[in-house]
Amino acid sequence: MEFLLATGIGCVTACGIYLMLRGRTFPVVLGLSLFGYAVNVFIFVMGRLWSNAQPILVGEGPIADPLPQALVLTAIVIGFATTGFVIELALRNRHESGSDHVDGHEPGHAPGYVPSTANTEPEERI
Repeated sequence: MEFLLATGIGCVTACGIYLMLRGRTFPVVLGLSLFGYAVNVFIFVMGRLWSNAQPILVGEGPIADPLPQALVLTAIVIGFATTGFVIELALRNRHESGSDHVDGHEPGHAPGYVPSTANTEPEERI
């Protein structure tokens, strides 16, 4: 069981790193999410894998450590908020630069190149 979990965590981590190294914003966001999930499962597994163990001290018998579970639940909530913030930044970058490339310009074009589909008119002030 531990070998399968370790292999799964390694595969998800490798996929996340591969996607984070891509040039477009959507694969980067997806890679960050996968990497976050891999870290969450790693933290959860660090609390050891128990079967038929009580999460709270009740009588005698094995007791599962509730600290990794609490850490993972907190990390999931923070991960959702961070992912939402990164998506918002990516959408804003797409609107500002007209490209979804992470450095703001398309490969093969000089920096400052603005594709014809980008909004080149100045924004109206309220």
